[in-house]
Amino acid sequence: MEGVQKPQGSVVIIGAGTQGRRLAHMWSSRGGTVRLVDPQEKQLQDGLNAWLVVECVPENLDLKRKVITQLDELAPEDTIIASNSSSYGIFEIIDGMSLKNNKRIMSAHCYWPPETSAIEIMGHKDSDPKLIELVLEQCKEHGFSPFYVKKDSVGYIYNRIWAAIKRETLLTLSEGVATPKEIDAIFKDVLKTPKGPCEQMDVVGLDVVLDIENHYAESRSGIPTEPRDYLREMIQGGSLGVKNGRGFYDYEEQKK
Repeated sequence: MEGVQKPQGSVVIIGAGTQGRRLAHMWSSRGGTVRLVDPQEKQLQDGLNAWLVVECVPENLDLKRKVITQLDELAPEDTIIASNSSSYGIFEIIDGMSLKNNKRIMSAHCYWPPETSAIEIMGHKDSDPKLIELVLEQCKEHGFSPFYVKKDSVGYIYNRIWAAIKRETLLTLSEGVATPKEIDAIFKDVLKTPKGPCEQMDVVGLDVVLDIENHYAESRSGIPTEPRDYLREMIQGGSLGVKNGRGFYDYEEQKK
């Protein structure tokens, strides 16, 4: 690729949660060196010799801004810095920030479960196109299926389509039109997917779904309130999804 050499060195993943471990697996699958670190004093120092650093810290805007700022200060000029945030685009994270080199900062969001190879790469108005191209190429070489998000987009490509499905599902439930089981059954019958929207939201976690919906509501006008109200009632009633055994479905009962 003209003007950009094939990267040398390691990939550093900041945050050893579900997504961090998944990214570490993908980036190491072709024999590359990956350093997977969790928030601690030496984590940023571990990234000083890397060609790519990806933050996978929790979906907290202030925390992400703090990590990106520190990486921008510490990492060499030619190290690419990416955010794996699912609900905040890089244009939102760096908005108003004073950075040393924002041309090398971008979003690199992947999906779950691990067999999902899609990864969305999104820059911002000052991103270096050559670095975007380099990351897209390297993602493909490391087993990802990269998609380039060409403009600023809350929710990238897939998540903003999926958000509409989630929102209509929750609105349908709040109106008493159908049960979660019925919605999932018809969804899977028509689209031949392994999970319906209620099952998928349970996997993600209803508290996380609500956080994402709140962010959409803050970013856009005209988002209905009923889906969020419905989620709040479920959460207040102790339903978080698979992680606590009860969401749209009772997973403890299923185990029995």
